[in-house]
Amino acid sequence: MADPQRILRVDDHPLPNRPAAGDGLVRVLTLHRPERKNALSPELIEALLAAITQAGPPVRALVLTGSGDRFCAGGDLGAGGLMGEGMLAQHQQRQRYAELLAAMASSPIPILAAIQGDAMGGGFGLAAACHIVVADPAAGFATPELKLGLFPFIISPVLARSLPAKVLYDLILTGRRLPAAEAAALGFCALSEPGEALSAAIERASLIAERSPAVVSLGLRAMAQVADLPLPAALEHMSGQLSLNLLTEDAAEGISAFFGRRSPDWKGR
Repeated sequence: MADPQRILRVDDHPLPNRPAAGDGLVRVLTLHRPERKNALSPELIEALLAAITQAGPPVRALVLTGSGDRFCAGGDLGAGGLMGEGMLAQHQQRQRYAELLAAMASSPIPILAAIQGDAMGGGFGLAAACHIVVADPAAGFATPELKLGLFPFIISPVLARSLPAKVLYDLILTGRRLPAAEAAALGFCALSEPGEALSAAIERASLIAERSPAVVSLGLRAMAQVADLPLPAALEHMSGQLSLNLLTEDAAEGISAFFGRRSPDWKGR
């Protein structure tokens, strides 16, 4: 079995104005299987799932990227990949990828994707499950599964939450590549300067990490909870969440800092 630390690199970046690690940091997760174009093996999926679900203080934001010239080629269909031995084992492996997407979409820690090369199939799904996507202008996205006689069943729900329906049908049924510029025009991603997707994503993550971690987490959890609720139920839930927000120490600190014309000192409570 591959060493998780070799197929998923983890690098921590202290916040620019808070050099002490305990004051908060941005954690970069790098898919590192360049010889397989960062394809998603069962071991890589498990490593990603652990890294995302186990992240906690002082981590305030996660950035997901890939090594080499490809973000992620999708599921690994080769030996030891997602087509393992036995039907049940295969199903369970694919289910773990579905659990990874669900964990990302509901993460209380912001996850940003830095797309420096093409994100294909399952890699496109990873990007869609992130809260923010920053892409190099030369990058692109695609769902080419039908060319192999497969339908992108698992990634389609997360893509449907990020792209217009007609665009999604076009991508799935034709398998065409969606250039980053077109994806940006659709609101799926922001464009970086050429070659700067990772640094741009880290810069955004650092800005987010300067906010109250308690309130960011509260808000992300609430947004995930109301994603599929009817509007009246969603509004009622969010009204209660605002009341809870106003009871936090960080809300009191933020309001006090605003009137005192100073920078807030977040306690994470």
